[in-house]
Amino acid sequence: MKSTEDMAIEFVQQELTTTSDQRSTGRLQDALLSNMVLPIRGVFYPLGYPVEILTNDHGVLQAADDSFGHVCSARAATSLQIRIGVIEGVSPGCPPEPIRREYNHLYSLVADVHNQAFLDLKTLINFTWLTREVVNNRIYFRYNFLEKVVYLLLGASVVTDLHAACVSKNGKGILLCGDSGAGKSTLAYACARTGWTYTSDDTSYLINDSDVPRVIGHSHRVRFRPAAKDLFPELVRFTMTPRLEGKPSIEVPISDLPIQSTATETKVDFIVYLNRHPSASTRLVRLPNGTAAQRACWELYSAGEIRKKHEKILEMLSDVPTYELQFCDLYQGVCALDILTQGDLVK
Repeated sequence: MKSTEDMAIEFVQQELTTTSDQRSTGRLQDALLSNMVLPIRGVFYPLGYPVEILTNDHGVLQAADDSFGHVCSARAATSLQIRIGVIEGVSPGCPPEPIRREYNHLYSLVADVHNQAFLDLKTLINFTWLTREVVNNRIYFRYNFLEKVVYLLLGASVVTDLHAACVSKNGKGILLCGDSGAGKSTLAYACARTGWTYTSDDTSYLINDSDVPRVIGHSHRVRFRPAAKDLFPELVRFTMTPRLEGKPSIEVPISDLPIQSTATETKVDFIVYLNRHPSASTRLVRLPNGTAAQRACWELYSAGEIRKKHEKILEMLSDVPTYELQFCDLYQGVCALDILTQGDLVK
């Protein structure tokens, strides 16, 4: 057995044989946080796909449960891992909304020098560095980093984002499309209040490997603009929810609303572009085949080879019957959509 003196001599010898370059490399790696250990793990199911989150802070998993805990089963296997390293705060307060940058399949979210995420949308390798103060600000963390990173990676691998609401009736699913403010969320909710099945408010996710157009939605909640309180009295009691990109909104769980039927996934039978203006006479106008695929491509945020993949997937929308709905009154808009689900529309 070695004596204390022998062990001390051995330690000194090891230090002497360690070069200054090796010591410098070790210090550099520490400064880069490249050896950060992430021992805390949890599996969640955003959009029904299994995602493993690795971190060193229990607050990350608590926030993930808020965002994704409403789903607890998998629709298909994935190997997606999200790595989030948390460091002790070095600056007080909450940073600004992250600045987003993209080049081909490389994507970054940078709020400040201590709070940022980097993603390779091709290999799905990713890492997010955050301060504990940011993680403790649950709403900021969820909307600006956690959900953004997860949905970016899912969107690069298994689904393609569509700026559309989705409802269904009589087994017929309808995507409601249009510019921001066109009334997608309010018309979808108006349909759901009258017995339609609700799937999503303003974002739907096209399943990449489906043989026919099918979408997944956030069927557990609805988001409204503040003006929706004037249309639906039951919303008056709900307060504003801080949202990404500064859009004021009210986010309400489906369980708190008079909606009887929801579906997380729906086949797309029709696509309807909303054209709402005060003097409109309610009518549906058939649009040329391929209109929806073309417009969906225009709205893509992806770039490079990821964008090319999305454009190819969106071709499955080309043969879906597509219409423009001209309307001013929500009730009349719902009635017009009813005609589609009954198959009575004269083409």
